Amino acid sequence: MQISSRFTLALHILACIDAFGSSRKVTSSFLSGSTHVNPVVVRRILGQLKDAGIVDVARGTGGATIERPLDGITFFDIYEAVGCLDDGKLFHFHENPDPNCPVGGNIHAVLDGRLNQVQLAMERELKSITFADVSEDLKQRLKGQHTNL
Repeated sequence: MQISSRFTLALHILACIDAFGSSRKVTSSFLSGSTHVNPVVVRRILGQLKDAGIVDVARGTGGATIERPLDGITFFDIYEAVGCLDDGKLFHFHENPDPNCPVGGNIHAVLDGRLNQVQLAMERELKSITFADVSEDLKQRLKGQHTNL
């Protein structure tokens, strides 16, 4: 299992907006340079974050801004915004196990509850971490480094 890179890309984008937004316009081109991801992909992620009310994006070269307090944005909010879940489920179960096979006929009954339990635990953890945590950690790491912030 691997969570889509859209999640970590969204975190990177938000970190750039937070770090650079007070001193420059944070555009998709600028974000593309930091992430090394095509600007079209960056714009798609920005659009998803905008739809979720996490960022605002001005038309043209106006740049992006974070719209909510950082401690009011959880990892789960970002995770949901960028569509990491397929139909609301973390695990995609193969659809047609053989009902005549002793394992195939029982596998959903055995695994579904446990997989749901894992998903709920992960979601609880994602809800416990805010973007303010990331912002503070990044600021601490940048102290003493020569940066353009």
